[in-house]
Amino acid sequence: MLHKMQDALMAGKKAEVEALVDQAIASGMSARQILNEGLIVGMERLGVLFKNNEVFIPEVLVAARAMNAGLTKLEPQLIKEKVEPKGLVLIGTVKGDLHDIGKNLVGMMLKGAGYKIIDLGTDVSPERFAAAAKEHGVQIVALSALLTTTMVQMKSIIQSLQAAGVKAPVIVGGAPLTQEYAAQIGAQGYASDAASAVDIVNKLLA
Repeated sequence: MLHKMQDALMAGKKAEVEALVDQAIASGMSARQILNEGLIVGMERLGVLFKNNEVFIPEVLVAARAMNAGLTKLEPQLIKEKVEPKGLVLIGTVKGDLHDIGKNLVGMMLKGAGYKIIDLGTDVSPERFAAAAKEHGVQIVALSALLTTTMVQMKSIIQSLQAAGVKAPVIVGGAPLTQEYAAQIGAQGYASDAASAVDIVNKLLA
C-alpha cells in the first residue's frame, strides 16, 4: 500500500493519494509510518528523478500538491500521535523580488521531507526575516532571489539575523546565485535546485 502511495504521489494523483492515506489509517498503520515510508519516500524518489533531469518543475509541482493533500489527511493523526516535524524552516523571497515559483517548490519539497515551513512570501525585508526567525525559533532560514539586482539583499538579511542573535544556518538559492557568492555573503548552504535544498537542510540539521 505504501509503495502504491509513493507511485500515486509521484504521478501527482491527488485523489488516489488521499484515498490511500485514508486506507492506511483505517488499516491501523501509524501516522509516522505513513509519513516516513509513504509520503516522504515518494518525494525523495521524485527528488532523485528531478536532479537527474528525468522529471521537470511542472511534474514536481503536481506531485507536491498531491503530497500536500495527503499530509492534510494525515495531520490530525500526526497530532494525535505527537509526531514532531524534523525541524522548522523559515523561507522567503528577498526584498524587491516578487518571484516565488522556486521558493514555493523548495517549501513543498521540504514539507514533503518532514519539515514544518513558515513561508513569509515575496519582497521580504531583512527586518521581517530577523523578527520571524526570532519569534518562531527556526532551525534554518532559506532565502530566494531570482534577480541579480535583488540577490544583494541576502547579505543584509544575514547581517540582520546576526544582529538579532539568530543562530540558525542560512541557505540561499535562485538563478543568479553560485556557491562562491553564498560563501562570500556568509551563507551556510547554497542549493541549485529544490531537491538539493532538501539534502542541504538534512545535512545542516543532522
